[in-house]
Amino acid sequence: MYSNKFGRIVLGLYGRKRSSVCGAVRSAAGRSGFSWTAVCKQRSLWLRGSACPEGQHPAVPCQISTRSASQTTVDPNEVRRFQSLASKWWDEEGEFAALHAMNDLRVPFIRDNLLNVHRGRHPGKPLAGLRILDVGCGGGLLTEPLGRLGANVLGIDPVEDSIYTAQLHVSYDPDLCDSVSYQACTLEELSAEGEEEHGPGQFDAVVASEVVEHLADLETFAFCCSHVLKPGGSLFITTINKTNLSYALGIVVAEQLLRIVPSGTHDWEKFISPVELERLLESNGFAVQSVQGMLYNPVSGAWSWTNSTAINYALHAVKLRDEPQPDEAEESSLHPEDHTAATHS
Repeated sequence: MYSNKFGRIVLGLYGRKRSSVCGAVRSAAGRSGFSWTAVCKQRSLWLRGSACPEGQHPAVPCQISTRSASQTTVDPNEVRRFQSLASKWWDEEGEFAALHAMNDLRVPFIRDNLLNVHRGRHPGKPLAGLRILDVGCGGGLLTEPLGRLGANVLGIDPVEDSIYTAQLHVSYDPDLCDSVSYQACTLEELSAEGEEEHGPGQFDAVVASEVVEHLADLETFAFCCSHVLKPGGSLFITTINKTNLSYALGIVVAEQLLRIVPSGTHDWEKFISPVELERLLESNGFAVQSVQGMLYNPVSGAWSWTNSTAINYALHAVKLRDEPQPDEAEESSLHPEDHTAATHS
């Protein structure tokens, strides 16, 4: 039902397959005195150079291809901002400390809602057998915990250095090597690539946590999420409401006063209310199942659920199952005797 709309999105395909660097960087980085920030900064210099240092063989190509799309979710200013922070994802006391703490809420939120839909029993690995796409995965802070729950998780992000950080970190956990992988690309590129190779509907769930407030085009985002999801698949979003309170606390206090996140991380104009987000998702074939408020305590550094969605909130939506196409319905109505004969045979 979305084929015509999808055809209007002109996409730059990103041909690289999903890659894992398990074992590829352990020997290079697994020495005493190892520093995530130092290694990632060095890798960042390689990525921006025209060639790799002599004798070095990094886990991902040094040559970076230029990608473009006429309708894209990517805001170049956001990419530049996160590029400068790419080496800091796994510093639990640094700029992303609040995201590390958010896992205490968002991981159970995703797990429990998926178990309500997929009722298979897998002791110790409750999400085994499910394919999850983590959009805007950054350094893999949410990707890895979902992998530990048994899911097969693909993390994507347009920031090349963040993907390298994620690959490097997961390479140190042998248990995740077969279940977690990463790809440097946009959602629309992956959507087009999947259409070319496998057709639509490849994932049981899509996760976009603290992502939509950084995107350039939410309509393209919603459409591509629907396109890559299987019918009945789940979409999980955590984001920030567009209210006066969210501006006061999310930007003035969090960024400018307490420095919980770097100044300039958020643009209030990009925030979206639950009502607006629900309307957008419903117009792209989703039914919203639940919306829950979230609250961050800067003193304890912990998140908790709240009835208020005035600042942060989590949303779970399900892609509606495909309805019969008009020509199929017409075909059925033109030959009612076939159905009658079948029921009496």
